Amino acid sequence: MFEFKILKKSKKSRARLGVIKTPHGEIETPAFVPVATRATVRTLESDEVAEVGAQVLICNTYHLHTAPGEKLVKKAGGLHRFMQWKRPLMTDSGGFQVFSLGFGTDHGVGKILKEEPERKIPEGTQPTNIKITDDGVHFRSPIDGEALFLGPRESIRIQEALGADIIFAFDECPSPLAGKEYMRTSLERTHRWAGMCIKAHKTKQALYGIVQGGNFAPLRIESAKIIGAMPFQGFGIGGEFGYDKRSLKKMLSAVHAVLPQEKPRHVLGVGHPEDFPYIASAGGDTFDCIAPTHYARRGVIFTSLGRFDIRNRRYLTDQKPLDPKCKCDICATYSRAYICHLLRAHEMTGMKLASYHNLHFFNAQAEKLRTRIKNDEL
Repeated sequence: MFEFKILKKSKKSRARLGVIKTPHGEIETPAFVPVATRATVRTLESDEVAEVGAQVLICNTYHLHTAPGEKLVKKAGGLHRFMQWKRPLMTDSGGFQVFSLGFGTDHGVGKILKEEPERKIPEGTQPTNIKITDDGVHFRSPIDGEALFLGPRESIRIQEALGADIIFAFDECPSPLAGKEYMRTSLERTHRWAGMCIKAHKTKQALYGIVQGGNFAPLRIESAKIIGAMPFQGFGIGGEFGYDKRSLKKMLSAVHAVLPQEKPRHVLGVGHPEDFPYIASAGGDTFDCIAPTHYARRGVIFTSLGRFDIRNRRYLTDQKPLDPKCKCDICATYSRAYICHLLRAHEMTGMKLASYHNLHFFNAQAEKLRTRIKNDEL
């Protein structure tokens, strides 16, 4: 059972309120999706992630395939039972690792750059540590170095065994350093793989296709038209979108204008709080990001007044909560001084408390986003 219903469309933008129905419950959209890479949101138990308001999580196909393996997860009853998560789940396709373990590692870059790069990857270039072919991608296991192949059929087979409610077609997430000719070849490959994923898909899990094209608007629109015409139940928008927030909104709006309006859209790997209005007003329904827990483990706290580094020694004497306006259990219980002490002492509890608060903050911001759309403010 999978269904998407639009409850309200904004009169000011492409924003909309909706509900995604899955076998494991409903997702009120727009929704922030925390990342549970290896079937866990780091430092937190599944019940705690639910407590902070997370409606759905996204797990990583590549990493779960390498350990513990989809066969073990399936034998344990699937991801939901394995990680004791009772709400909806997504699994990505492994396509992001084509970038992160390939050109991302080679050039030391993430998928989002702050300015136009001077160099571009030419068409036909291969990454150092992986090999991209028309059939799929050859990796080396990060655990034992064993040869590992992942293509569209393999990705779908793994995701079906993992058992998430929503799965994604296998794609090549291109580097932001890719030149236009490289991007076109990559895009053609992603589109071909999308068709192979549809043919390989045998379960009732919702299958999303992925739109790529980098920051080349014509390629983005072309991809949206091609993927949008395929019989997917939803769509992911991957890769990078330019070098500032205006570029992000403009590119997302162009894509959403082409995709079928009646199907849900997920923006992959973008979701700092300041991005939420841009994503929603452009037409995004769900979006994932590692930021709340990734930053928390490094002492960065998100609050109603902005972010700050709780590890700064000046907070050792600060008895206020992390955010006086926050209603999470951490802010109701612990002081900045205590959490500062824990993180400076490299205590795991400090990382846990900071992660709990940040996740609560992100989900509260998503709830405020839905309220703004409901009140015709966005």
